[in-house]
Amino acid sequence: MTEDQKSIIHPGDARSSPYPVSRLAPSFDTGELAAEVAKAETMLSARTGAKLRVIADQIRLLQEEARRVLSDAREEQVLNRAECAFKRIPGKTYHLYQRGNGRSFFSMLSPADWGGRSPHAFLGSYRLEIDYSWTPAERADEADDTGALVEQLLRIGGLSSDD
Repeated sequence: MTEDQKSIIHPGDARSSPYPVSRLAPSFDTGELAAEVAKAETMLSARTGAKLRVIADQIRLLQEEARRVLSDAREEQVLNRAECAFKRIPGKTYHLYQRGNGRSFFSMLSPADWGGRSPHAFLGSYRLEIDYSWTPAERADEADDTGALVEQLLRIGGLSSDD
C-alpha cells in the first residue's frame, strides 16, 4: 500500500468519524432537521398559494375587461350599422333615433333642434372619433389621458417621442 492509500483508509474505530470533528461544533439532531424541512415546505406552499391567488385575480380582471371590450364592440357595431344619409365626419356629434319600424338612423338634428318634439324615438347622441369609434355625448368632454399615459411610459422606458 502506498502512503496515499493509507491516508484514505480510516485508522480509527468504525463508529468514529472519518472526518476531523471538533467537540465545539454543533451536533446534528435529525428531529430538528426534519422540522426545518417541514417549515421550508410550509413556507414554499404558502408562497406558491399566494402567487397563484394573484394570478387568479389577474385572470378574473382580464376576463372582466374582455367582457367589457366585447360589450363595447357590440354597441359600436350597432352604431356603425345605423343608417346615415350624410358623410360622417370625425369630431362631429350625431344623434341616433329609431324609426317606428325599429331601424335606427343618425341625424345631425338634436332633440332640441326638433323643438323637443322629435318624430322618432331618440336613442342618444354620439361623437365620432378620429379612429371611427363612438363616444357618448355625455362623456365627450371627459379628458382622454391615454396620450399622456403613453408619453409617460415612453419617458420611463427612455423612448420619449421628444428624442
